[in-house]
Amino acid sequence: MLFCRAGSQIRTARPNPATSTMKRAPWQISLRQLRQMPLFHDVPLRSFHASLKAFSPYRLMPGEVLLSPFKRNQYLYLLLEGQLNVYLESPDSHSISTLHPGDCVGELSFIDNLLPSAYVIAPEPCQILRLHHSALPLLSQIAPELMRNLLIILCSRTRRADRMFRDSELSANIDALTGIYNRRWLEHIFERENTRNAFDQRPLSLLMLDVDHFKDYNDQHGHLAGDYALSMVAHTLSQQLRPHDTLVRYGGEEFVILMPSVLDEACVIGERMRSALEQIEWFHSQVGLLPGVTISIGVAQHHPKDSLLTLIARADKALYRAKRCGRNSLHC
Repeated sequence: MLFCRAGSQIRTARPNPATSTMKRAPWQISLRQLRQMPLFHDVPLRSFHASLKAFSPYRLMPGEVLLSPFKRNQYLYLLLEGQLNVYLESPDSHSISTLHPGDCVGELSFIDNLLPSAYVIAPEPCQILRLHHSALPLLSQIAPELMRNLLIILCSRTRRADRMFRDSELSANIDALTGIYNRRWLEHIFERENTRNAFDQRPLSLLMLDVDHFKDYNDQHGHLAGDYALSMVAHTLSQQLRPHDTLVRYGGEEFVILMPSVLDEACVIGERMRSALEQIEWFHSQVGLLPGVTISIGVAQHHPKDSLLTLIARADKALYRAKRCGRNSLHC
Protein backbone atom coordinates (compact mmCIF):
# COMPACT_ATOMS: atom_id res chain seq x y z
CA MET A 1 0.00 0.00 0.00
CA LEU A 2 1.31 3.45 -0.96
CA PHE A 3 1.59 6.18 1.70
CA CYS A 4 1.93 9.87 0.76
CA ARG A 5 3.92 11.98 3.21
CA ALA A 6 2.64 15.46 4.18
CA GLY A 7 4.77 16.25 7.24
CA SER A 8 4.82 14.93 10.83
CA GLN A 9 1.93 14.26 13.19
CA ILE A 10 0.65 17.00 15.52
CA ARG A 11 1.19 16.11 19.18
CA THR A 12 0.82 19.46 20.91
CA ALA A 13 -2.40 20.86 22.40
CA ARG A 14 -2.50 23.62 19.77
CA PRO A 15 -1.94 22.76 16.09
CA ASN A 16 1.44 23.56 14.57
CA PRO A 17 0.82 25.05 11.10
CA ALA A 18 4.16 23.74 9.81
CA THR A 19 3.58 19.98 10.16
CA SER A 20 0.90 17.31 9.64
CA THR A 21 0.56 13.63 8.76
CA MET A 22 -2.22 11.89 6.90
CA LYS A 23 -2.59 8.13 6.91
CA ARG A 24 -4.02 6.37 3.93
CA ALA A 25 -7.14 4.34 4.72
CA PRO A 26 -10.03 2.91 2.67
CA TRP A 27 -13.18 5.00 2.79
CA GLN A 28 -16.30 3.69 4.44
CA ILE A 29 -18.81 5.69 2.43
CA SER A 30 -20.89 4.07 -0.32
CA LEU A 31 -20.45 4.98 -3.96
CA ARG A 32 -24.10 6.04 -4.02
CA GLN A 33 -23.47 8.59 -1.24
CA LEU A 34 -20.33 9.73 -3.01
CA ARG A 35 -22.16 10.39 -6.27
CA GLN A 36 -24.61 12.66 -4.43
CA MET A 37 -21.84 15.03 -3.37
CA PRO A 38 -21.60 18.33 -5.31
CA LEU A 39 -18.23 17.47 -6.88
CA PHE A 40 -19.76 14.44 -8.65
CA HIS A 41 -23.14 15.98 -9.48
CA ASP A 42 -24.40 14.78 -12.92
CA VAL A 43 -21.11 13.02 -13.70
CA PRO A 44 -21.90 10.00 -15.93
CA LEU A 45 -21.38 6.65 -14.27
CA ARG A 46 -18.50 5.63 -16.54
CA SER A 47 -16.71 8.96 -16.00
CA PHE A 48 -17.41 8.74 -12.27
CA HIS A 49 -15.68 5.37 -11.92
CA ALA A 50 -12.80 6.45 -14.15
CA SER A 51 -12.22 9.68 -12.20
CA LEU A 52 -12.28 7.86 -8.84
CA LYS A 53 -9.03 6.13 -9.80
CA ALA A 54 -7.26 9.50 -9.49
CA PHE A 55 -8.46 10.00 -5.89
CA SER A 56 -6.80 8.52 -2.81
CA PRO A 57 -8.55 8.05 0.56
CA TYR A 58 -6.87 9.35 3.72
CA ARG A 59 -7.68 9.74 7.40
CA LEU A 60 -6.97 12.79 9.57
CA MET A 61 -6.53 12.71 13.32
CA PRO A 62 -7.79 15.49 15.65
CA GLY A 63 -5.53 18.53 15.54
CA GLU A 64 -3.96 17.77 12.17
CA VAL A 65 -3.44 20.70 9.85
CA LEU A 66 -4.67 19.94 6.35
CA LEU A 67 -3.80 23.34 4.83
CA SER A 68 -1.53 26.15 5.98
CA PRO A 69 -0.65 29.53 4.42
CA PHE A 70 3.00 28.58 4.96
CA LYS A 71 2.96 25.34 2.99
CA ARG A 72 2.27 24.97 -0.71
CA ASN A 73 -0.72 22.81 -1.57
CA GLN A 74 -1.05 20.62 -4.66
CA TYR A 75 -4.19 18.75 -3.68
CA LEU A 76 -7.95 19.03 -3.83
CA TYR A 77 -9.61 17.48 -0.78
CA LEU A 78 -13.15 16.12 -0.58
CA LEU A 79 -14.45 15.64 2.96
CA LEU A 80 -16.24 12.32 3.42
CA GLU A 81 -16.68 12.10 7.20
CA GLY A 82 -16.13 14.45 10.15
CA GLN A 83 -15.67 18.21 9.92
CA LEU A 84 -12.90 20.71 9.21
CA ASN A 85 -12.46 24.18 10.69
CA VAL A 86 -11.15 27.12 8.66
CA TYR A 87 -9.01 29.81 10.32
CA LEU A 88 -8.11 33.02 8.52
CA GLU A 89 -5.35 34.54 10.67
CA SER A 90 -3.99 31.78 12.92
CA PRO A 91 -5.08 28.46 14.43
CA ASP A 92 -5.44 30.30 17.76
CA SER A 93 -8.15 32.63 16.40
CA HIS A 94 -11.83 31.83 16.01
CA SER A 95 -12.70 29.71 12.99
CA ILE A 96 -14.46 31.60 10.22
CA SER A 97 -16.31 28.55 8.88
CA THR A 98 -16.79 24.81 9.29
CA LEU A 99 -16.72 22.31 6.43
CA HIS A 100 -18.99 19.26 6.42
CA PRO A 101 -19.16 15.99 4.46
CA GLY A 102 -19.49 16.73 0.75
CA ASP A 103 -17.52 19.99 0.95
CA CYS A 104 -14.31 20.49 -1.00
CA VAL A 105 -11.31 22.37 0.31
CA GLY A 106 -8.05 23.57 -1.21
CA GLU A 107 -9.59 24.09 -4.65
CA LEU A 108 -7.99 27.51 -5.20
CA SER A 109 -4.40 26.52 -4.37
CA PHE A 110 -5.03 23.19 -6.12
CA ILE A 111 -5.68 25.05 -9.36
CA ASP A 112 -3.14 27.91 -9.18
CA ASN A 113 -0.48 25.90 -7.28
CA LEU A 114 0.14 28.79 -4.86
CA LEU A 115 0.07 29.00 -1.07
CA PRO A 116 -3.34 28.48 0.58
CA SER A 117 -5.06 31.56 1.98
CA ALA A 118 -6.17 30.01 5.29
CA TYR A 119 -5.57 27.24 7.80
CA VAL A 120 -7.78 24.17 7.58
CA ILE A 121 -7.63 21.94 10.67
CA ALA A 122 -9.39 18.75 11.71
CA PRO A 123 -10.98 19.12 15.17
CA GLU A 124 -12.05 15.47 15.07
CA PRO A 125 -11.23 12.30 13.10
CA CYS A 126 -11.95 12.90 9.42
CA GLN A 127 -11.99 10.88 6.25
CA ILE A 128 -11.08 12.60 3.00
CA LEU A 129 -10.40 11.92 -0.66
CA ARG A 130 -7.28 13.55 -2.09
CA LEU A 131 -6.65 14.49 -5.71
CA HIS A 132 -3.22 15.62 -6.93
CA HIS A 133 -2.78 18.65 -9.19
CA SER A 134 -1.18 16.49 -11.90
CA ALA A 135 -4.53 14.74 -12.50
CA LEU A 136 -6.18 17.89 -13.87
CA PRO A 137 -5.42 17.34 -17.59
CA LEU A 138 -6.65 13.72 -17.47
CA LEU A 139 -9.85 14.59 -15.58
CA SER A 140 -10.59 17.35 -18.10
CA GLN A 141 -10.77 14.67 -20.76
CA ILE A 142 -12.49 11.76 -18.99
CA ALA A 143 -14.82 13.72 -16.67
CA PRO A 144 -15.51 17.27 -17.94
CA GLU A 145 -18.65 17.38 -15.79
CA LEU A 146 -16.49 16.97 -12.70
CA MET A 147 -14.32 19.90 -13.78
CA ARG A 148 -17.46 21.96 -14.35
CA ASN A 149 -18.59 21.11 -10.82
CA LEU A 150 -15.21 22.10 -9.45
CA LEU A 151 -15.51 25.51 -11.11
CA ILE A 152 -19.02 25.94 -9.67
CA ILE A 153 -17.70 25.07 -6.19
CA LEU A 154 -14.85 27.53 -6.62
CA CYS A 155 -17.22 30.30 -7.76
CA SER A 156 -19.55 29.62 -4.82
CA ARG A 157 -16.65 29.78 -2.37
CA THR A 158 -15.42 33.04 -3.92
CA ARG A 159 -18.87 34.62 -3.70
CA ARG A 160 -19.19 33.62 -0.03
CA ALA A 161 -15.78 35.16 0.64
CA ASP A 162 -16.90 38.37 -1.07
CA ARG A 163 -20.05 38.49 1.08
CA MET A 164 -18.01 37.92 4.24
CA PHE A 165 -15.66 40.74 3.23
CA ARG A 166 -18.54 43.13 2.56
CA ASP A 167 -20.19 42.17 5.84
CA SER A 168 -16.97 42.72 7.78
CA GLU A 169 -16.44 46.08 6.11
CA LEU A 170 -20.00 47.09 6.95
CA SER A 171 -19.56 45.99 10.57
CA ALA A 172 -16.37 48.03 10.82
CA ASN A 173 -18.32 51.15 9.79
CA ILE A 174 -21.35 50.69 12.05
CA ASP A 175 -21.68 51.83 15.66
CA ALA A 176 -22.66 48.74 17.65
CA LEU A 177 -24.87 50.61 20.14
CA THR A 178 -27.00 52.81 17.89
CA GLY A 179 -26.78 50.97 14.57
CA ILE A 180 -25.79 54.13 12.66
CA TYR A 181 -22.47 54.87 10.98
CA ASN A 182 -19.37 55.50 13.09
CA ARG A 183 -16.48 57.95 12.89
CA ARG A 184 -14.52 55.71 10.51
CA TRP A 185 -17.29 55.96 7.93
CA LEU A 186 -17.47 59.73 8.33
CA GLU A 187 -13.91 60.05 7.05
CA HIS A 188 -14.77 57.95 4.00
CA ILE A 189 -18.04 59.72 3.17
CA PHE A 190 -16.46 63.17 3.59
CA GLU A 191 -13.82 62.37 0.98
CA ARG A 192 -16.53 61.28 -1.44
CA GLU A 193 -18.76 64.30 -0.82
CA ASN A 194 -15.79 66.67 -0.90
CA THR A 195 -14.87 65.35 -4.35
CA ARG A 196 -18.44 65.79 -5.59
CA ASN A 197 -18.50 69.27 -4.12
CA ALA A 198 -15.37 70.25 -6.06
CA PHE A 199 -16.71 68.69 -9.27
CA ASP A 200 -20.25 70.10 -9.45
CA GLN A 201 -20.10 72.91 -6.87
CA ARG A 202 -22.78 71.23 -4.77
CA PRO A 203 -23.00 72.75 -1.27
CA LEU A 204 -22.07 70.73 1.80
CA SER A 205 -22.83 71.39 5.47
CA LEU A 206 -21.97 69.65 8.70
CA LEU A 207 -24.01 69.55 11.90
CA MET A 208 -22.38 68.78 15.25
CA LEU A 209 -24.89 67.58 17.87
CA ASP A 210 -24.42 66.94 21.57
CA VAL A 211 -26.91 65.44 24.04
CA ASP A 212 -27.50 68.00 26.80
CA HIS A 213 -26.44 67.17 30.38
CA PHE A 214 -25.74 63.57 29.41
CA LYS A 215 -23.41 62.92 32.36
CA ASP A 216 -26.17 63.99 34.76
CA TYR A 217 -28.60 61.71 32.90
CA ASN A 218 -26.26 58.74 33.37
CA ASP A 219 -25.66 59.55 37.01
CA GLN A 220 -29.37 59.79 37.74
CA HIS A 221 -30.76 56.93 35.66
CA GLY A 222 -27.74 54.65 35.10
CA HIS A 223 -25.48 53.98 32.15
CA LEU A 224 -27.84 51.40 30.64
CA ALA A 225 -30.56 54.04 30.53
CA GLY A 226 -28.04 56.38 28.91
CA ASP A 227 -27.40 53.79 26.20
CA TYR A 228 -31.12 53.54 25.49
CA ALA A 229 -31.31 57.33 25.35
CA LEU A 230 -28.52 57.48 22.76
CA SER A 231 -30.27 54.83 20.67
CA MET A 232 -33.52 56.79 20.89
CA VAL A 233 -31.70 59.95 19.76
CA ALA A 234 -30.15 58.13 16.79
CA HIS A 235 -33.54 56.71 15.78
CA THR A 236 -35.30 60.08 16.08
CA LEU A 237 -32.62 61.91 14.11
CA SER A 238 -32.68 59.27 11.35
CA GLN A 239 -36.42 59.81 10.87
CA GLN A 240 -35.87 63.51 10.19
CA LEU A 241 -33.12 63.08 7.58
CA ARG A 242 -33.23 62.74 3.83
CA PRO A 243 -31.80 59.69 2.00
CA HIS A 244 -28.60 61.52 0.98
CA ASP A 245 -27.84 62.84 4.49
CA THR A 246 -25.34 60.88 6.59
CA LEU A 247 -25.79 60.46 10.34
CA VAL A 248 -22.75 59.39 12.37
CA ARG A 249 -22.12 58.72 16.03
CA TYR A 250 -18.95 60.73 16.47
CA GLY A 251 -18.17 59.55 19.99
CA GLY A 252 -19.84 59.40 23.40
CA GLU A 253 -22.98 61.54 23.26
CA GLU A 254 -21.84 63.46 20.14
CA PHE A 255 -23.35 62.97 16.69
CA VAL A 256 -22.36 64.42 13.31
CA ILE A 257 -24.56 64.86 10.24
CA LEU A 258 -23.09 65.52 6.82
CA MET A 259 -25.60 66.85 4.32
CA PRO A 260 -25.40 68.29 0.78
CA SER A 261 -27.15 71.54 1.67
CA VAL A 262 -26.48 75.24 1.99
CA LEU A 263 -26.15 76.61 5.52
CA ASP A 264 -29.71 77.95 5.77
CA GLU A 265 -31.28 74.65 4.67
CA ALA A 266 -29.04 72.69 7.07
CA CYS A 267 -30.14 74.95 9.92
CA VAL A 268 -33.81 74.38 9.10
CA ILE A 269 -33.32 70.60 9.14
CA GLY A 270 -31.27 70.87 12.34
CA GLU A 271 -34.00 72.87 14.05
CA ARG A 272 -36.56 70.27 12.99
CA MET A 273 -34.46 67.55 14.64
CA ARG A 274 -33.97 69.58 17.81
CA SER A 275 -37.71 70.17 18.06
CA ALA A 276 -38.52 66.49 17.44
CA LEU A 277 -36.37 65.42 20.38
CA GLU A 278 -37.68 68.21 22.61
CA GLN A 279 -41.21 66.86 22.15
CA ILE A 280 -40.26 63.40 23.45
CA GLU A 281 -40.86 63.76 27.18
CA TRP A 282 -40.77 60.03 27.86
CA PHE A 283 -39.88 56.92 25.85
CA HIS A 284 -40.19 53.19 26.42
CA SER A 285 -37.10 51.01 26.86
CA GLN A 286 -36.25 47.55 28.12
CA VAL A 287 -35.57 49.04 31.55
CA GLY A 288 -38.93 50.80 31.66
CA LEU A 289 -40.16 54.30 30.95
CA LEU A 290 -37.32 56.82 30.67
CA PRO A 291 -37.28 60.62 30.37
CA GLY A 292 -36.35 62.12 27.03
CA VAL A 293 -33.29 64.25 26.32
CA THR A 294 -32.59 67.42 24.37
CA ILE A 295 -29.70 68.29 22.06
CA SER A 296 -27.62 71.31 21.18
CA ILE A 297 -26.50 71.77 17.56
CA GLY A 298 -23.74 73.65 15.82
CA VAL A 299 -23.84 74.05 12.01
CA ALA A 300 -21.05 74.98 9.58
CA GLN A 301 -20.94 75.12 5.79
CA HIS A 302 -18.05 73.61 3.87
CA HIS A 303 -15.47 75.96 2.34
CA PRO A 304 -13.40 75.01 -0.74
CA LYS A 305 -10.18 74.42 1.24
CA ASP A 306 -11.82 72.74 4.23
CA SER A 307 -10.59 69.42 5.53
CA LEU A 308 -12.88 67.29 7.65
CA LEU A 309 -11.08 68.51 10.78
CA THR A 310 -11.42 72.19 9.96
CA LEU A 311 -15.10 71.78 9.09
CA ILE A 312 -15.76 69.91 12.34
CA ALA A 313 -13.82 72.57 14.28
CA ARG A 314 -16.10 75.33 12.95
CA ALA A 315 -19.24 73.30 13.67
CA ASP A 316 -17.90 72.57 17.14
CA LYS A 317 -17.45 76.29 17.82
CA ALA A 318 -21.05 76.88 16.76
CA LEU A 319 -22.10 74.03 19.07
CA TYR A 320 -20.26 75.67 21.96
CA ARG A 321 -22.16 78.90 21.31
CA ALA A 322 -25.46 76.95 21.32
CA LYS A 323 -24.56 75.53 24.73
CA ARG A 324 -23.71 78.96 26.05
CA CYS A 325 -27.20 80.06 25.03
CA GLY A 326 -28.68 77.60 27.52
CA ARG A 327 -28.54 74.35 25.52
CA ASN A 328 -31.49 72.77 23.66
CA SER A 329 -30.71 75.25 20.90
CA LEU A 330 -29.08 75.57 17.49
CA HIS A 331 -26.39 77.98 16.31
CA CYS A 332 -25.28 78.47 12.71
